Amino acid sequence: MPFGMVDVVVLAGIFLLLFAVVWAGRGMVSSFTPSRPVRVSTDPAELPYYALRSAIRMFVALFFSVVFTLGYGYLAAKSRRAEKVLVPALDILQSVPVLGFLSVTVTGFIALFPHSMLGLECASIFAIFTAQAWNMTFSFYHSVRALPRELDELSRMLRLTRWQRFWKIEVPNSIVGLVWNGMMSFGGAWFFLAASESISVLNHDYQLPGVGSFAAEAIRRGNLGGVVLAIVTMAFMVVAINFLFWRPITAWAERFKVEEAEAAEVQRSWVLEVLRRSIFASLAGSAWAVVTEPLGRMMRILGRDGEYPSGGGLPGGRKLPGRTGDFIFAAFVLLPIAYGIYRMADYVLRGVGLGGLGGAFLLGAFTLGRVFAVLVFATLVWVPVGVWIGLNPRVARLAQPLIQVLASFPANLLFPFATLLFLKYGISLNLGGILLMALGSQWYILFNTIAGAMAIPTDLREAAEASGLRRWKRWRYLILPGIFPAYVTGGITAAGGAWNASIVAEVVRYGGTTLTASGLGAYITRATATGQWPQILTGVAVMSLYVVAFNRLLWRRLYALAETRYSL
Repeated sequence: MPFGMVDVVVLAGIFLLLFAVVWAGRGMVSSFTPSRPVRVSTDPAELPYYALRSAIRMFVALFFSVVFTLGYGYLAAKSRRAEKVLVPALDILQSVPVLGFLSVTVTGFIALFPHSMLGLECASIFAIFTAQAWNMTFSFYHSVRALPRELDELSRMLRLTRWQRFWKIEVPNSIVGLVWNGMMSFGGAWFFLAASESISVLNHDYQLPGVGSFAAEAIRRGNLGGVVLAIVTMAFMVVAINFLFWRPITAWAERFKVEEAEAAEVQRSWVLEVLRRSIFASLAGSAWAVVTEPLGRMMRILGRDGEYPSGGGLPGGRKLPGRTGDFIFAAFVLLPIAYGIYRMADYVLRGVGLGGLGGAFLLGAFTLGRVFAVLVFATLVWVPVGVWIGLNPRVARLAQPLIQVLASFPANLLFPFATLLFLKYGISLNLGGILLMALGSQWYILFNTIAGAMAIPTDLREAAEASGLRRWKRWRYLILPGIFPAYVTGGITAAGGAWNASIVAEVVRYGGTTLTASGLGAYITRATATGQWPQILTGVAVMSLYVVAFNRLLWRRLYALAETRYSL
């Protein structure tokens, strides 16, 4: 393939990207003294540099989120014993608010990288990671568990190794949902950008150069013009990242949809078309093959479907008896966890007492009511809209960029305006907090519904059309079963997102005005800012208990229903 103008454009883009990363990234390893923390300027001239710093953090966190998703989700889906620990742990992890992670990680990362900004950067990236990873992991876990029977039989018939099955069957089958959930999680992480760049924990305030900290500083000073500039910059970043990254990825993911009939219209991306015409695409493909082919041969050691990996099991290929294996597993995993829970409970009860614990549960009930209201509202509004968009490729092509921008936009930048609105009309934050929490979590249901509707095979839709299914029957026999697994994933992550959003939605500030709602989010925010560890642990533990109980009683059963009755 001759070197042409397209290759010049791609090469220039690569050099520009590398320059931006080096220019913005060098500040991430500069010197840092905890007693003299960095103060973020609200000078508009700093915004381009701050925007690059924020974008780098987001993409580094996304990289680690994908790695975590593939490893954690696969292990949880494939190991019965590991699943009993990993899935509840995932429930707990997604319920722990960003501030809860920051309280623990900031001190540790600063100690790990003394006198360097890299410690704070790692804490910030880790906080963004916690806003991205859980939803993607749930999506991948569910895709592996709900692998279509035809693909499973194909893998066994071809006697693929586990490594080949993972990369040729299971990952491609999950790509559509994973990309959409990755895009949605990336958007959700913008919501917590201000909290992860302007860190107020344990009576210390740390700031990292970024758009989120710029907005937080402008809000603290009551600088409405600065808030507007941060919003404009954030909107530009969201649109640019959507155009240059997510749009090409979603168009590329179309190739992994499994259907017999050709789709009426597929998503397209101008950036993807340019990359495909470039010589660098074929070079990257050749380099990828050079790396993956020998790696695939090495990974034959993992064995094939139905076989124990080399070195696994007992000598002679015998397996551990089920109950014996369960006992050993419990001894090495569950008992240490139980001991840790016992010590934490003892510490919490000594710190807050039974009365304080009961008060935290009561505040959790208030937040639970808001979470439930958000789920009902998002389901009634966004499921019909998501189905309409997902089943109409032309509408999806037009609506997708707009929805991605709306979903990715950090709604908490609008909180100062909401505060002024609530004050003007005398609206209590106990009620207004529902709106603020919905702004940060409703998109999970919309995105998953769109992904579920788009994943309904075209041949099934044509068969339903030929059978004369209309209106309610079409919803009952085609649409609802088709989107149900994706909706469950969206519902569980929306609920987790709403709990997490309560941290920033139940206490809002603008200038010298502070509005507070009665709820567990406000309780954790106050405890984190003042460094009250027993209250922090109590709040996080109670929130985790609420989330896990909600998931066990509702979402887990719906997951089982999705796997047994509605897997396409």
